[in-house]
Amino acid sequence: MPKQNEYTAEQIQVLEGLEPVRKRPGMYIGSTDSRGLHECLREIVDNSVDESFAGVANTVWVTLGRDGSATVRDNGRGIPVEKHKSGVSALELTMTKLHAGGKFGGGAYKVSGGLHGVGASVVNALSSYFRVVVLRNGKAYYQEYKQGKPLKSVSEASDKQLKEWGITLSGTGTITTFVPDKDIFGDLKFENNKVKNLLRDRAYLVAGLTFHFIDESDGDEASFYFEGGIKSLVAHSNRGKNVLTDVVYLAKSDENISCEVAIQYSDSYTENVKGFVNGIYTTDGGTHVTGFRISLTRAITDYYKKLQNGNGKEEAALTGDDMKEGLTAIVYVKMPSESLQFESQTKAKLNNPEVQGFVATAVKEGLDTYFEEHPGDARKIVEKVMLAARARMAARAAKDAVLRKGALEGATLPGKLADCQSNDPEVSELYIVEGDSAGGSAKQGRDRRHQAILPLGGKILNTERAHLDKIVKFDEIKDLIIALGCGIGDSLNYDKLRYHRVIIMTDADVDGAHIRTLLLTFFYRHMPEIINKGYLYSALPPLYKITIAKEIFYAYSDEELAQILSAHKGEKYSVQRYKGLGEMNPGQLWETTMDPEKRTLKKVVVEDGEAANNMFEMLMGEEVPPRKKYIQTHAHMATLDI
Repeated sequence: MPKQNEYTAEQIQVLEGLEPVRKRPGMYIGSTDSRGLHECLREIVDNSVDESFAGVANTVWVTLGRDGSATVRDNGRGIPVEKHKSGVSALELTMTKLHAGGKFGGGAYKVSGGLHGVGASVVNALSSYFRVVVLRNGKAYYQEYKQGKPLKSVSEASDKQLKEWGITLSGTGTITTFVPDKDIFGDLKFENNKVKNLLRDRAYLVAGLTFHFIDESDGDEASFYFEGGIKSLVAHSNRGKNVLTDVVYLAKSDENISCEVAIQYSDSYTENVKGFVNGIYTTDGGTHVTGFRISLTRAITDYYKKLQNGNGKEEAALTGDDMKEGLTAIVYVKMPSESLQFESQTKAKLNNPEVQGFVATAVKEGLDTYFEEHPGDARKIVEKVMLAARARMAARAAKDAVLRKGALEGATLPGKLADCQSNDPEVSELYIVEGDSAGGSAKQGRDRRHQAILPLGGKILNTERAHLDKIVKFDEIKDLIIALGCGIGDSLNYDKLRYHRVIIMTDADVDGAHIRTLLLTFFYRHMPEIINKGYLYSALPPLYKITIAKEIFYAYSDEELAQILSAHKGEKYSVQRYKGLGEMNPGQLWETTMDPEKRTLKKVVVEDGEAANNMFEMLMGEEVPPRKKYIQTHAHMATLDI
């Protein structure tokens, strides 16, 4: 036996087959939360999309089963079932071995979203049940698996089995059914909207491909088929906005790479740029998006200078950030799958250096031509960008004025901030508390070593459509910026953030929900990395205090209240409904909402950037009708007892 702390050959482990996937699932699907769960479905869907890229499939069916399963069917060629030189069938090899598939330059696929040949096998490893049915050569073949291991060899399916599975033997194709393993994903379920958004995006990107979706649990059905491609996707993203021009479409291709770009500006303040490669949404962008941004800035700057020629001194030097306000764009690249270089298996970021130059050239040439042929549209775009530049300069001037007064950098911390003793951001917490009364209780009840308290006097400024110059002048937000310590705007430096847990703690009523939404808007629009890094939380205070005999219980929902009362049937009790944090004394506030051993915190995450953008614009923007419609539609979901 090796001694403790020794490192010997005996301690070297070899993980066989798909064991590495189950050991470290996050390495393959990014995470084991809802995002990772839907990544599994995306991997299987993209296998079917690749059949369409190969020109052999035109329809994909996706069904969510009542048992939590997902089934994906296509009318492609069907995975080969013949015996492979490795000794097992090609089907079993594809489903059980990492880096085994037909996307490594063997001629089966020229363009595909798959790269490493691990998609289906990874999903198989993370499923408590996985079945593949292959329709090929006028027959049906199948194999079943548990946690990536075959239950038996590939067999020919009987008519009885096909009937039980609801499968009709017609044509060719592959039908994959899997049940996500609860040991990996817990009780997470597929969400209709996320699945439909995935299929909708794929339908926009792949001409001639139809998707049919059905959820057997609630009967929800949808079909997606678009002939307009990425132009239609941009138009769909900008629905309900005041757009400045029609969608600008650019395209360029050579024997190795093809690039499509669709651009449209609206009068909104937010940006929505998406990059795709072979049908895959690269959530973290990459070289194709970088090339697009570089040339967009150059093309608009060049046209701006042309307009200014002979009109005196240029008004301002435009920056890449000025191009972002109101911009919606899709950058779509297709290239041979064996040439693709991604940052990780989840294909979140494209790394091919040659793509940047190719896209940059395509965008610069295309926009130069478009601006020459559509001078009216070009002027509207330049005016929009100039408006953003003026706002940026005004914000900088206002911020500089504030700085000269010593209010942001180098200033003392706000007087209302009760700071913590620790200087280590990793263990320090900032509670942003609604109301002076609750703030007082929180200051008395906190753990002074690592918990800081910043009370808010009331509702803060709605920052959805406010420029930085106005924001930094608003006292409550200015105090928050100073307390956080990382600056704002072009001086923002997240390395200086003083707390790695920022907790919004508001009352459990409509006003509290509104204040929480205003704070979320501020962080999402002006300090998004605090969210992306996982530093932003929402506290969950109790709704009820229940006194039974001499015991005190706290309930955080109506369901929990009912459970407590049910467990003490026949006993006398009293129930107090908390409508404000200020109703709790310091000890109660600590025990229920601030004690790390007992409290419940909800981490704020952004799973769908486009959906989040649209939600903030709708809830916090100037357009009233969409907000009114949303409130009327979702009023039945409100659970606040006020």
